[in-house]
Amino acid sequence: MRLYLSTIDPAAGDLARRYGLGVEIASFCTAWNMDEGLSETEEELKTTLAGIDRRILHGPFNELFPCAIDPKARELARFRYRQALDLARRYGAEKVVFHGAYVPRLYFPEWYEAQSIRFWREFLQEIPEGMTVCLENVLESSPQMLLAVVQAVNDPRIRLCLDVGHANAYSEIPVMKWLEESAPFLSHLHIHNNDGTGDTHSSLREGSIPVKALLSRAWQLCPEATATLELPNCEPSICWLLEETIWKRN
Repeated sequence: MRLYLSTIDPAAGDLARRYGLGVEIASFCTAWNMDEGLSETEEELKTTLAGIDRRILHGPFNELFPCAIDPKARELARFRYRQALDLARRYGAEKVVFHGAYVPRLYFPEWYEAQSIRFWREFLQEIPEGMTVCLENVLESSPQMLLAVVQAVNDPRIRLCLDVGHANAYSEIPVMKWLEESAPFLSHLHIHNNDGTGDTHSSLREGSIPVKALLSRAWQLCPEATATLELPNCEPSICWLLEETIWKRN
């Protein structure tokens, strides 16, 4: 399994070069950085990405709802996602991560699924061959919610990103079960830990997620998937992965 570091860690570029890892670009999670902040953001990324060929891009998510009932809201999501795909091409990113965007008590699950399926079927024409869009769970309560979307869209360009920290914090279903059920459609993972009470993005050794067992099982179920350490300070977790022989340095 190929490992990446999220640029939510300011040292991601230096660490990726030192350990032979890829980078997941998080700079465009906020759409502002695709507009007014584009020049400054791209200047910063030149330094971060220098010498790193393996790249994934995390798309914007603030106020974006591909599952929206209002067509104007879906139109905004489509516009921002097009921008993200253009940036992914520019940066040579092989995958783009977008949130599923479920909001409990705002959407009935069946509405969420139906509108999401509609959106992603229509958006397929925007996704170039060779690029994968990975739908990430945030507040979804079960793996079946996004699984239903990916299965219905039925295209290899739409796959899943399992965020294990989100699953642990916002779902009553054990993270290992999320992995087992998502595995056939799983292309990417976001790895961080927490104690189950909130999305703290804690280091891999600090929390209730059995990270060693989880990653070992992921290696077996979906060896072609990629994984990003989505941590504000990645190096202690990189060292832990090496110490526990979960991952071998390239």
